[in-house]
Amino acid sequence: MRVGLISDTHGLLRPEAKQALSGVDLIIHAGDIGTPEVLEELRALAPVRAVRGNNDRGPWTRGLPETEALELEGASLYVLHDLNELDLDPAAGGFAAVIAGHSHRPAMDTRDGVLYINPGSAGPRRFSLPVAVGFLEIAAGAARGRIQQIL
Repeated sequence: MRVGLISDTHGLLRPEAKQALSGVDLIIHAGDIGTPEVLEELRALAPVRAVRGNNDRGPWTRGLPETEALELEGASLYVLHDLNELDLDPAAGGFAAVIAGHSHRPAMDTRDGVLYINPGSAGPRRFSLPVAVGFLEIAAGAARGRIQQIL
């Protein structure tokens, strides 16, 4: 299963992000979506799961959770916007990966057997940070990550 990861669009879904995410089985948006139209555009590409970011406000955000736990192909994933707000031990919880955004910095590392991945920001450029999306390849309960700079 191929999962597209996107975060911090802040109301801007770039054509390059849509092109990079085309063909995935599922898209996970790690918050700071900006507008409901971003989710609608993503849903035209694949099913979407999204969490609310600190800048997601207004009536349209009421149905968005702050965190979400998913199980895909035997792999448990935990999604939240700001990794600094993680209030559980992912390794003890049996999570294969933690997906977060917020910092606008693409990052990926493994700690205690858990993949931590931040796809960075796919929306407005912040400082000199790259514009990027991420991907998870999930099979047999394991998740492998990749980050792709799109601008």
